[in-house]
Amino acid sequence: MIGAACAYYAARAGFAVTVLDSGPVAGGTSGAGEGNLLVSDKEPGPELDLAMRSQELWRALAAEDDGAFGTSFEFEAKGGLVVAFTAEDFEALQGFAATQLPSGVVAEQVPGDRLTEYEPYIAPGLAGGFWYPQDAQVMPALATARLLKASGARVRSGSAVTGLLVSPGGAVRGVRTTSGEIPARFVVNAAGFGAAAIAAMAGSTLPVQPRRGFVLVTEPLPAMVRHKVYSAAYVADVSSSDAALQSSAVIEGTPSGPVLIGASRERVGLDRMPSYEALGRLAAQGAELFPFLADVKVQRYYCGFRPYLPDHLPAIGPDATVSGLFHACGHEGAGIGLAPATGELIAALLAGQEPTVAAEPFNPDRFAGYEEDSQ
Repeated sequence: MIGAACAYYAARAGFAVTVLDSGPVAGGTSGAGEGNLLVSDKEPGPELDLAMRSQELWRALAAEDDGAFGTSFEFEAKGGLVVAFTAEDFEALQGFAATQLPSGVVAEQVPGDRLTEYEPYIAPGLAGGFWYPQDAQVMPALATARLLKASGARVRSGSAVTGLLVSPGGAVRGVRTTSGEIPARFVVNAAGFGAAAIAAMAGSTLPVQPRRGFVLVTEPLPAMVRHKVYSAAYVADVSSSDAALQSSAVIEGTPSGPVLIGASRERVGLDRMPSYEALGRLAAQGAELFPFLADVKVQRYYCGFRPYLPDHLPAIGPDATVSGLFHACGHEGAGIGLAPATGELIAALLAGQEPTVAAEPFNPDRFAGYEEDSQ
């Protein structure tokens, strides 16, 4: 998704673009997420600024061709409902929402006895919640494919990058791939959790690691979950650096009927084996938030790997070693939502223009000299 967005906005800026993917389009992390376009889970700062700009761009994309473009990737401005089980958690949500307001985030407090006005089947007895009307949703694999097609870029799937072509002066002049060499004035590293290996080819350090997550998919149901609904614990999980298993209820319906139940996260390398502990937790937490789910069949589950950076900010910008090499990676679980603003930022940097969102906080050179043991 990040690569597709970079291709789209670079092409709009006048560049001829070739996209390389070692697998099929959306065959990795982009096809294994829920398609969240969230501002509700982000504290004030650079990531929230990027998310707010992306919200504008997603809506502009969805409105293209009189809305037909958005329909093609199931854009839903459904809003998000963040709920608290206890009075203590509700108070924490109140404080969190107050910090977001100066950034333009709209958050409306909902008392516990009014939550059913938003979600009729939600569990009784909850302390309260906050309604975030700006939160939205896309079908991530479709969005990736549609945006890539709209970019007009030349796509070469099944081509893995094996090295960088660098001039004697230290400037990139293309890439070496499993299907031959490709000359280029600029190279953008949007390889997800594989971005660390690309950076290493330039002699740079980007400590991107895979952070595994599972999602349960139920049998098709009537529209019983109207919005994105998640518990207050999810906000803490997103900002945590713990490598151990964490899970918190994130529930949403889909246009085709199944309900998606997430979200778990843990750092276990690229292990794709099912974790029955993680799957069991998701099922239990989903039923705790929506009791009717206890009697619903799980049709399948899927697994993906979020590209995690230790400071929870993506790396977006020029490489410190090789001129003409740019990085756009490390968005963790927010890559779908942050993709348009990331692509726009990369395109501005390629063209030597002032970006809409400040680039400095995302500069990849902040990891120069990084050592894992120091974190």
